[in-house]
Amino acid sequence: MEMDMTYVVYAVMSLGGVGLLMGLGLGLASKKFAVEEDPRLGAVIDALPGANCGGCGVAGCAAFAKAVLSGEAKPNGCPVGGAECVTKISEILGIEAKITEKMCAFVRCGGESSFSRNNYEYYGLLDCSAAAQLAGGSCKACVYACLGGGSCVRACKFGAMNIVDGVAVVDKAKCTACTMCVLSCPKSLIELIPHKAEVTVTCSSNDAGKAVRANCSVGCIGCKLCERACAFDAIHVTNNIAKIDYATCTNCNECVKKCPTGSIISQTCESPKNPRSIN
Repeated sequence: MEMDMTYVVYAVMSLGGVGLLMGLGLGLASKKFAVEEDPRLGAVIDALPGANCGGCGVAGCAAFAKAVLSGEAKPNGCPVGGAECVTKISEILGIEAKITEKMCAFVRCGGESSFSRNNYEYYGLLDCSAAAQLAGGSCKACVYACLGGGSCVRACKFGAMNIVDGVAVVDKAKCTACTMCVLSCPKSLIELIPHKAEVTVTCSSNDAGKAVRANCSVGCIGCKLCERACAFDAIHVTNNIAKIDYATCTNCNECVKKCPTGSIISQTCESPKNPRSIN
């Protein structure tokens, strides 16, 4: 019996010794192979808005902060934080702040139900990707039109997107240019434009003028009257659609006044053809 107890004691001591050695080994290994955390990481994370929207291109604010410190992302890469965020991060890094122009999402479609025509009524799932699989690309006569399913509304974490009369509309005051709505649109109708832009083309159709008129009363017909009206060479018709060069546009509103369909609208000038121009 005493011999059996001796074996038990030896066994326990042996196991304890092995455990102790393994613990010491793991402790030494953890110190040797430990990845030191940049002491500035917490400060950079605190400088970020904490939205975790993914607009910077990585999964969340903490990941973006690490990318900035490693040089994989630029300090001005957060579209939500704005100039204040860029300034704080640049101060932490000890570099000069490079402020980029504030941007805003814009939906290149003005074909609300009162202006556009439907080929048939759709009563299915309120999801743009699902609606885009319908015959003809959607129930709307214009294949380029906003589907109005609200995918962009659900994608926006800031409440900046709304569906008004069947078309997505951006609330500029709430928009952070996070690009989530841009990525959610199966028709690629949403783009980022300068926040200061006042004049916009609310159409994306590449159809000829006759087809556009048959589908939507406020669609761009590619007439080029806007080109001739602009004294600053800031708008051109390419592939049947007018496009504004925001780098040269002065918001003079001459193109708005000349547009025969009201597809060009302004925040400061009422269109003679489109009552929704001023918003």
